[in-house]
Amino acid sequence: MTSATTAAPAPPEPATPTNADHSRAVAESARQTRWERRSFMKELFGGRLSLGLIHPHPEQDPEEAARAAPFLERLERFVAEEVDGDAVDRDRHVPDSVLEGLARIGAFGIKIPRAYGGLGLSQLSYNRALAIVAGRCASTAAFLSAHQSIGVPTPLVLFGTDEQKRRYLPRAASGELSAFALTEAMVGSDPANMATVAEPSPDGAHFVLNGEKLWTTNGPRAQIVVVMARTPTRPGVKGSRPISAFIVEMAWEGVEVAQECRFMGLNGISNGVLRFRDVRVPRENLLWGEGKGLKLALITLNTGRLALPAFCTASARGYLRASREWSGDREQWGAPIGRHDAVAQKLGRIAAETFAMEAVVELAAAMSGQGALDIRLEAAMAKLWHSEKGWELVNEAVQIRGGRGYETADSLRERGEDPVPLERNLRDARINMIFEGTSEIMRLFMAREAVDDHLAVAGAMIDPRAPTGRRVAALVRAAAHYAIWYPGRWLGWGRWPRYGDFGSLAGHIRYADRRSRKLARAIFHAMIRFGPRLEERQAVLGRIVDIGADLFVIAASCVRAMQLLRANPSDRTPVELADGACRLARRRIDDNFRRIFRNEDRRIRQLARGVLAGRYTWLEEGTTRMAEGTGR
Repeated sequence: MTSATTAAPAPPEPATPTNADHSRAVAESARQTRWERRSFMKELFGGRLSLGLIHPHPEQDPEEAARAAPFLERLERFVAEEVDGDAVDRDRHVPDSVLEGLARIGAFGIKIPRAYGGLGLSQLSYNRALAIVAGRCASTAAFLSAHQSIGVPTPLVLFGTDEQKRRYLPRAASGELSAFALTEAMVGSDPANMATVAEPSPDGAHFVLNGEKLWTTNGPRAQIVVVMARTPTRPGVKGSRPISAFIVEMAWEGVEVAQECRFMGLNGISNGVLRFRDVRVPRENLLWGEGKGLKLALITLNTGRLALPAFCTASARGYLRASREWSGDREQWGAPIGRHDAVAQKLGRIAAETFAMEAVVELAAAMSGQGALDIRLEAAMAKLWHSEKGWELVNEAVQIRGGRGYETADSLRERGEDPVPLERNLRDARINMIFEGTSEIMRLFMAREAVDDHLAVAGAMIDPRAPTGRRVAALVRAAAHYAIWYPGRWLGWGRWPRYGDFGSLAGHIRYADRRSRKLARAIFHAMIRFGPRLEERQAVLGRIVDIGADLFVIAASCVRAMQLLRANPSDRTPVELADGACRLARRRIDDNFRRIFRNEDRRIRQLARGVLAGRYTWLEEGTTRMAEGTGR
């Protein structure tokens, strides 16, 4: 469990530097500013539906698929026989025997290259493996994901030296647990306030690490961790408060597990507070270089974010099955409850949205495996959309099963009923909108990239700190650019017969084509209307991002349906599901467009200020503190 950070989506307004300016500068300096490869979503925000980047659906490499198949079969058998999600939840512990068994079949080295003892499989196979485990027990799957997605293997493969890879990757592949220590008590999404420090020794041979990290998933049971720490400013190192990454072994003197944390859900995960007191870290354990730690963290998180959508999709399949079985078996007023419209609406929506979740996660993983595209926005979008959609769907599934959805699986089992663990699923699902980047941070991250092209052209024009000459030059440059760009976001053929090869789904692709241009215009209008204050209008930015996400959902659903239809032309069910998913997405898109500039944001923000000022404390009268006895 960790937090992510991002830069704000517009230049700062204050004329004098503030702590907020410093935090923004730190985040901005770590942002990946270059786009060396094309990005479907980047172009979508710019008003271009570049369907050729994703259609036909990228196919898995046959050789890699053949290597993955026996592993996935062994994993499925092992999980069915050895993993008991209810017992893990009840005991708040994943047994050592389970972790050791997963290690024996290679599950801790799925993406680690074969040269270092791993399986060397693709993101697609990795996602499918995580889905197998998550469908049985999310806590057990979290061990695999925290170890491989954001733990030592990913940053080592991306940024490690040959010696570091030889030393640590075989250990990670064999099952030695790893973790990623970034978050601190006062540092979630704002790394400028990081308190953990690493001071170089006088001879430069090692660093002395001191500090404390919060919510480190796998930390209490890990053998190796990546730790982020501030290092001194010196020539050749960028930034006024550089952050660096270190490989730290938990067995070293001075490393301590200060607390094991407990949560609402994911009861079996190992998560805690790690404390470092004068820990001597050899210089050769510095990852990538001094001052590059925050960028390393962001790239690692971007790379690892495709794992969580796989979890959510696996869970959604379970919600669908539980809802279908209960809706068909349970009768009320002379008919199965699934035939009553109130429940039918929920059931149909769960089916359509589950298909969309699978379509997005399969497409994003396939795009990642190709290596030809930059998928940082697609990964962030999948993390945001799947975590929020998963929460909505488990809530609907609980509602369909009523009291049995709210009751624990153990309680259901005790009286001989089907022990469907929706109550556990509900608790486990809530964290997905928080860790590895909250929904709010994901929207800001994506919004920053959505407006980036505009800032490159006209950023100085709306920056109150820019000198007059620079602002005038930016005005001239922007006028020339938008004289061509803006008409191009009105012109375009998004009607019949274009996209006819999508058959009955062609209308949805045409809609996405037209709305992508409208989205680009809306982003431009927001830049003009709000100027440097756009960064304060986070609700507006959130709607822009949500429109982009749902446009990607439409495209992914249609492309996936066509892929499945080509594989089995007699089965039209993927088209039916894609059509339902697209209709739901279109409704959300149209609603969000209406609310970009016509909304209640200002009034609600005024109410919030009143709350902070204590104007409405009378509403709280008669209540007791939720944390009685704390003295706070």
